[in-house]
Amino acid sequence: MVRWTLSDSSTAASASGGDPGKQQDQPKQQDQPRDPRAGYHSGPFPEQVQKQPGLTSPMEPKPDHGEESYRGSGALSGKAALITGGDSGIGKAVAIAFAREGADVAISYLPGEDEDAQDTAEWIRKAGRKALLLPGDGRTEDFAADIVKATLAEFGRLDVLVLNAAYQKNRESFESLPTEEFDRVFKTNLYSLLWTARAAVPHLEAGASIITTASIQAFNPSPGLIDYAMTKAAQVAFTKALAQELGPKGIRVNAVAPGPIWTPLIPATEWPDKLPSFGQDTPLQRAGQPAELAAAYVLLASDHGSYISGAVLPVTGGKGL
Repeated sequence: MVRWTLSDSSTAASASGGDPGKQQDQPKQQDQPRDPRAGYHSGPFPEQVQKQPGLTSPMEPKPDHGEESYRGSGALSGKAALITGGDSGIGKAVAIAFAREGADVAISYLPGEDEDAQDTAEWIRKAGRKALLLPGDGRTEDFAADIVKATLAEFGRLDVLVLNAAYQKNRESFESLPTEEFDRVFKTNLYSLLWTARAAVPHLEAGASIITTASIQAFNPSPGLIDYAMTKAAQVAFTKALAQELGPKGIRVNAVAPGPIWTPLIPATEWPDKLPSFGQDTPLQRAGQPAELAAAYVLLASDHGSYISGAVLPVTGGKGL
């Protein structure tokens, strides 16, 4: 039997988030636009390795999820969102942003990621919203579908579904790719996505949004990530096909295609020798931070993106798809 954990903080909001209608004083307008090459970590990353699924605390430097920077404007006020893989990395940044935009947020994650999930829930609560924690393995069909039921039971609605959970690992060669690893990648990145989306669609109403976290790997695949890249290409096809089916029902379906983003998945990919140059080959000459993707998801989740469907939005530091 799966246990869900509901965290509720509908009282005072924090200085870094809070009730979208009662945001604290905004920072003063800068005289000049910020140089996109600066403002975040722009140098090499030290070599480091983690076991899957990877955690935030051992990472050096620590990723920026927008904890101290993201400011909401009520774009998702009163809505409810479910984010798979919402404990860390991109999922965490999106959860924080959604909460500060006024949404209650449910996140699913592997039990070994509870440390990160609890921290994410705390940021959601500080924004004055409800946080629902859903630990389990999306490779199990029952769990992948039950997280939708749990979200509906606690929030009474589901407006935004973010299909973000993913697994990747560096491959020395195609011929040495183990079947069990190939199976894990496909079940995490595709099977769970299909199961969760299939369970959610009957409960989505006009105005709802489905967002898939694809990747630049879908368009520019690396040999060492061949199985991961295959699943990301399939996610793009899923996004475009489902957008055509659900558009007449008023439900938008889109994808975000991140480039090199500094998340726990990167040191857990087990390629320490690649970290000193990670992201340095982009036109902006650095890797991105999870915080830099949040606005893309808010756009696609909210009415600001009301005429966007079937799209793949690149957040790649200038690399083309």
